Amino acid sequence: MHFEREARSVNLALRLLVPRAAGPHPGMRNCTHQCDREPGVSAEELKPQNFGRINLIMNNLFLKAVGGLFYIFIAISALIFLSAWAFQYWQAWTFLAVFMISISAVFIYLAKCDPSLLARRIKTSEQEQSQKIIRFLINLAFAATVIVSALDHRFAWSEMRLGVIFIGEAVVLLGVIVIFVVFKENTFTAQTVEVEAGQTVVSTGPYALVRHSMYVGGLVFMLGIPPALGSWWGMLMILLFTPAIAWRILSEEKLLVRDLPGYLEYCNKVRYRLVPLVW
Repeated sequence: MHFEREARSVNLALRLLVPRAAGPHPGMRNCTHQCDREPGVSAEELKPQNFGRINLIMNNLFLKAVGGLFYIFIAISALIFLSAWAFQYWQAWTFLAVFMISISAVFIYLAKCDPSLLARRIKTSEQEQSQKIIRFLINLAFAATVIVSALDHRFAWSEMRLGVIFIGEAVVLLGVIVIFVVFKENTFTAQTVEVEAGQTVVSTGPYALVRHSMYVGGLVFMLGIPPALGSWWGMLMILLFTPAIAWRILSEEKLLVRDLPGYLEYCNKVRYRLVPLVW
């Protein structure tokens, strides 16, 4: 209930800051039509005395997002440098720079153009126990990938050419770009598995190719981490990540078929979940 009230208040702020009559803000292709996809706002909520509350909510949302970014940076840095037991690890610094710059750019876009989606991405508490287990497994696989890659650097288990390392950095960036494209296409890409009021099936853009394009971006991002950190052995940890993602996809689709009108028809139209011609 708390999140629903917060999301509604963010929606109200969007309608006040981006009124329909004004048209879209330059460079914000989806802003106004994303507002229109949200539930309606009453005249009572549009009274000027609500402006202070809206500003407070938007500021809190911004601070939560910044805090989340800072936590991610500290957590990943700790996993890398504690495992490598050295700061003289240029591959790690390059990876962190590519990741943080790209993810911060996505954050700035969401904060400026789609705060409702930013609020959805901040919410991480799953309702179903199975989803909590899946999230734990995904986080464990991510941590294992980073730790093994850093240990590989520490103990020199494998050698990797410079060009392959930069290809890894490019793959990491590509994964973030795919995720960004998904965010632009679908404002309901929440962290948690649920169906919100007013949510509709999105079948355009990357969703015309596979049903779970968000996870495609995540998988591409994960594939880039080991080579970006200069490790071949870290690639083995992807074997932990893939089944966890597959389990989440299957669990998510059961809920979407049950609760999201039109999703079954969408599944019949777009046959592949994650990889075209494969699955």
